[in-house]
Amino acid sequence: MRASLIQIAVEEDESVEDRRLRVAALVRDQAGSDLVVLPELWTTGAFAYEEFGREAEPIEGPTYEAMAKAASDAGVWLHAGSIPERDPEGPLYNTSLVFSPSGDLAAAYRKIHRFGFDKGEAVLMGAGRDLVTVRLPGTTLGVATCYDLRFPELFRALVDAGAETLVLPAGWPERRRAHWTLLAQARAVENQAFVLACGTAGTHAGVPQAGHSIVVDPWGEVLAEAGAGEEVLTVEFDPAKVATTREQFPALKDRVLGLEPPR
Repeated sequence: MRASLIQIAVEEDESVEDRRLRVAALVRDQAGSDLVVLPELWTTGAFAYEEFGREAEPIEGPTYEAMAKAASDAGVWLHAGSIPERDPEGPLYNTSLVFSPSGDLAAAYRKIHRFGFDKGEAVLMGAGRDLVTVRLPGTTLGVATCYDLRFPELFRALVDAGAETLVLPAGWPERRRAHWTLLAQARAVENQAFVLACGTAGTHAGVPQAGHSIVVDPWGEVLAEAGAGEEVLTVEFDPAKVATTREQFPALKDRVLGLEPPR
């Protein structure tokens, strides 16, 4: 499988509309990849809290339309990162969209763990409740977003639901970049799964972004890692390695907690 992670630079001097057009063109440029992944909240910037309400859109809004068309034009599975979703009957959500190569919406995931403690996303957006997996030819994606990376129980639940490739868009800050790399590798090792983590570059509301999008194999080996600026990180990997790893080192079979209580 060929995957391309587009590490988008989000800067204040570019309008959301212009960025949307530019990103759609970048997705089209990845024709030939099987899967393309975008970062979290790339339309606004993950720390640009004041923009969430102004730029929020329904699921089938302008970003949906642009990304559906780009996925269809390129003939790729597209994890289009996340948008600030406006639910007409509820709060805002940090919602990820996944499109098939025909441009159909394959899945939408509302971020479960909201970052900010008592401010920002944690108070401006509602929390998702549902696990999301997406079946692709050759692998099943487990979908999570940014701060979710700190909560291993979510990823174990995704594995229990059949996930073999864990895909995580993010707007991760530079000051905690060491955690980004460490946790991506930990989630890969403990779940014996591939991890594709796509971050943003640039500066969001004065917060420098980590960049360093990363692809990790089920043994924790880093297959590819981006730098700090905008770039496209492309890697080829064999999804069958998940089953091989789980057979060679069947640690998941030795689980006790979270399963049937021991007698």
